[in-house]
Formats: sequence, C-alpha cells, structure tokens
Amino acid sequence: MKHFALALAMAAGLATSLVTATHAATFGPLVEAGDLMASLETVDPVLLDIRNAGYEKGHADGALFAPYRMFRGPKDNPGGLVDVEKLEAELEELGLEQDTPIVILSEGKTDSDFGSAARVYWTLKSTGFTDLSILNGGLEAWKSADLPVNKTVESAMPSELDLTFGHQWLATTADVADVTEGEAKAVLVDARPAAFYNGEKAHDAASRPGTLPGARNYSYSSFFEKGSPAISKPADPEALKATMGIRDGEDTVSFCNTGHWAATHWFAVSELAGVKNAKLYAGSMVEYSNSGNEMANTPGLIQNLINQIIN
Repeated sequence: MKHFALALAMAAGLATSLVTATHAATFGPLVEAGDLMASLETVDPVLLDIRNAGYEKGHADGALFAPYRMFRGPKDNPGGLVDVEKLEAELEELGLEQDTPIVILSEGKTDSDFGSAARVYWTLKSTGFTDLSILNGGLEAWKSADLPVNKTVESAMPSELDLTFGHQWLATTADVADVTEGEAKAVLVDARPAAFYNGEKAHDAASRPGTLPGARNYSYSSFFEKGSPAISKPADPEALKATMGIRDGEDTVSFCNTGHWAATHWFAVSELAGVKNAKLYAGSMVEYSNSGNEMANTPGLIQNLINQIIN
C-alpha cells in the first residue's frame, strides 16, 4: 500500500434513518429499529447477536449467536486478523451466505458497544459479504421498539463458503510504517479518546503509550450524542474532511488500540459519509507499539510511571 487511492464521494440526504448509502442492498449500512420492524414481514434477514454473553438469557427473536470473540485476534493482539479458515467454518455452521441480508446486533448499552458491530461488519465485508447492516442501538433498540425477544437457541442449515480476506479496507503495520516513514501518503486518524493519543494512557497489551507519528486525533465518540449508544447523524462529508484535515486526493486510515473504536470511526467515514477506500488499521496501537517502529507522544520513563499511578 504505497499509496491508498482515496476518492471522496458526497453523501446525499442523510435524513431520518441514516439509511442512504448503497453498500447494502436491503437496508443500507445502518438501520433503525423502526425501519427494520416495518420490513420484517417482507424481508427475512439473518440477525446476528454478537454479544459474548447473555444470548441464552434473551435475544432478538430468530437471532443467531455469533459472539464478537469469533471476529477478534488472540489475547496479545486482539485487533489482529482472525484465521479465515476458522472463521469460514464458524460462519458455515451459522448457515450464512454472502449475498443474504445480514443485520448485526450489539449489546447497545454504550457507544463503545457500536465498535463491536462495526468490526464484525468490516470483517464480513472484507470477506465478501455484500448485504450488511448494523442495527443502530443494538439489542437495546430492538427491545425499545417492542420487537420480540426469546431464549431459544437458534440454529440454521449449514452453508458452504469459500472465504478470502480482501485488503481493500485494511491497512497493515507495514502499510502504516510506510506512511510514518514518508514512503507513502495517508491521513492517519487516531480514533481513541485524547488521553490515549496524548500518551497519558495505554492499552494493557501495548508495549508503550503514544500514537503514530503525524496522526490526528478524532475520537470515535464524536459520532455519538453524549451518552447515546446509537450513532448520530455524521457530519457533512466536506465538513468531516475539513475537521480531519483531509484534502482532496488524500487517503485516510483509522486506528485505535485494538481496531475496535477505530472500526466505528471507519464505519462512519466509509459507510455513512461515503469516503471510498477508507481503511482500518486492524492491529492498531497494540500491534504497532510491539513492532519496534517509531512512535509519537510517548512520555519519558518517569512521566509514564506517574501516568500509570494516576490512571
């Protein structure tokens, strides 16, 4: 990825439900509970409950259990890519087909929950699934709309898949290093809260605090009204470009600690605002900090110790 090709497309009329992009043929990338409810009699989407726990205590009627851990890397690098063959086998057990409408449901209690749905969406899109949507507000929005909930463990007829992981929306550590070293051009956007960007906090699996050299800070939480678990109307594409400092013809890479918060950022920029070829640095700062590459905003030893004590 010596140069990410970024073509910025204007998003038109992000009105009541934000379902305006054409990435998903049935509902659009983001669907509100009311719109989904109105369509259930004519459309039979596959509902994926991606919570790691609680499915057996109550889930959206008909939803299949596809826990978030299926889509995550190992403990020492949770943002790393999953083993495609393993993922393929698990998705076959769920009976998924690449052209079937799929609606992803997170817990929906905090804005951070949205990141799990966005990361699952990104993974499925990168492996060839074409009709994807996230239920805005997740299971909590489903319940608030008085849609049915049950405790039955759902199953499906197994399918046959042949998945490969496409790199169209992926930035690797090597790709990012090319940018930080001046070998490639891209706008690097740190989607974490400012304390992480400033080197005051670090993920437990990161070898050191700090951010990517030259990165700008634009927290994933900017896409939510304060305290809301549902993503809000994104900024006008031109305003978003101006805020993040993206000039026409430049590229953008979203990152965070483990590719979770950054998945929300990528989703809002790519799927809602229409920024084509926007990429997610899946491994993010945990992977990068352990790679030995240069970092920015890394405090000295004493200051880092003080920060750890404070936090």
